[in-house]
Amino acid sequence: MSPRRNKILWVDDEIELLRSHVIFLNEKGYEVQTVTNGEDAIDEIKNENYDLIFLDEMMPGLGGLETLAQIKEINPALPVVMITKSEEETLMHEAIGSKISDYLIKPVLPSQVLMVCKKFLESSKISDEYVAKDYLEAFNEITERLMQNPDYNDWIEIYSKLVNWDMELDEHPEVDLRQTLNDQRKECNKEFSKYVEKNFSDWIYSTKEDVPDFSPSITEKYVFPHIVEHKGPVFYFVIDCLRLDQWLMMEKVLRNFFRIEKDYYYSILPTSTPYARNALFAGLYPSEIEKNYPELWTSDNEDDERSMNKYEKDLLQLLLDRKRIKLDNEMKFMKIIDPDVGRSFENNIASHKKTHFMAVVVNFLDMIAHGRSDSEILKEIAPDESAYRSLTNSWFLHSSLLGTLKTIATMPKAKVIITTDHGSIRALRGAKVLGDREASANLRFKYGRNLKVDDKHAVYIKNPSDYKLPKRGVTINYIIAKEDYYFVYPTDYHKYLSHYKDSFQHGGISMEEMILPVITMESRA
Repeated sequence: MSPRRNKILWVDDEIELLRSHVIFLNEKGYEVQTVTNGEDAIDEIKNENYDLIFLDEMMPGLGGLETLAQIKEINPALPVVMITKSEEETLMHEAIGSKISDYLIKPVLPSQVLMVCKKFLESSKISDEYVAKDYLEAFNEITERLMQNPDYNDWIEIYSKLVNWDMELDEHPEVDLRQTLNDQRKECNKEFSKYVEKNFSDWIYSTKEDVPDFSPSITEKYVFPHIVEHKGPVFYFVIDCLRLDQWLMMEKVLRNFFRIEKDYYYSILPTSTPYARNALFAGLYPSEIEKNYPELWTSDNEDDERSMNKYEKDLLQLLLDRKRIKLDNEMKFMKIIDPDVGRSFENNIASHKKTHFMAVVVNFLDMIAHGRSDSEILKEIAPDESAYRSLTNSWFLHSSLLGTLKTIATMPKAKVIITTDHGSIRALRGAKVLGDREASANLRFKYGRNLKVDDKHAVYIKNPSDYKLPKRGVTINYIIAKEDYYFVYPTDYHKYLSHYKDSFQHGGISMEEMILPVITMESRA
């Protein structure tokens, strides 16, 4: 069956003078109907499905603007191109305010008319074709990069390209390349996990400069210089569980209010809040925190938010003290863990325009990631990566965080540094793990005695000090999941395999969890 031809209605009281244009468009594959007045145009639109209207502005009887108003009442989404002899500005304002899609000035050329038709009737198809062509070129380029032993900077670039293509395909759902991209990202994470396993221990002990920035160096490198410079208030936002793709959704909005610079760093392992965020604020690796400040490093079996992240403010203040950074007034520290706290903070943020330095932890995205595992409604709302990004965007647009940042944008010389402690990955494959009853319950990493897991699925850390992790006990070992695996015990294996499959998790080794944005924003005030 041949594809349906796009239908165009051309409304002009002098349509006979445009007959050559009509023939031209018919030859180009469009089906063009003509009427000579607004009344007939309205009848046609009521009875036929048209894809595009060309509408003369000056007609006897029902004029162009009046006809336009009635067309929009019938079908607000129908594109209407106004054709006029006048370039008068007020007329154009009236037409644009009445929701015309475009306008042409008489006399119109066939080529102009054709371009307008392609713009409204074929731009999506043409754009999809170019997107498909460009991605296939990018696919080959990324595949070549994988074979050239990429270094840590190359991996940042590879991941950034994959994320940008993910978001590009969100805009072009008709381009049937989503599975190809997912397969390529899976292959990249496989190679990235091998790369990290091979290099991580050497990196964190290296004294050379040619290693990635890791969590302990970020606050000193990206935040403290602005505190020392002190031209205005400095705000340090740590958004728990923020992935690069989620940040890019937020960045589109924030560029209207701030000048933005973006850098990247690598999270430490495990990519879990108690380890990575404490390291971010302390400027130390977990084993160093345990050694130097044992009273601030608890050793509860459950690595949860309440037990393991109670001392973030203390760790940050100790870092300021060690680096001999003096503040004009007391450091402020805020943790936003529910909407009411967020709204209260938004309402009071203006009072901090003379605060020298304020750190803020925002926990909402982490709650979405964890909540989706147990909520059928959230799984329905965000069934895949694209919908998960959309959910983030919807939250941010209506969040107290955006309101807070918009207020900060009005403060003269204010600086905002935004980063995260770790990202998250969509866990799709179960890995069977053996361990004793005292082993931790985390899905992407565990510590305990006698842990056993297939080394294809996880990194086994016999000596915690190799990864600068707390020893916790003489016989304690760690395992950290690779790629998109999650740990499941043999007991009720199939029950938990099914329950946690397709949930967003963190703690393991993947590009999504480890390669993180660190953003510096300057108010335009």
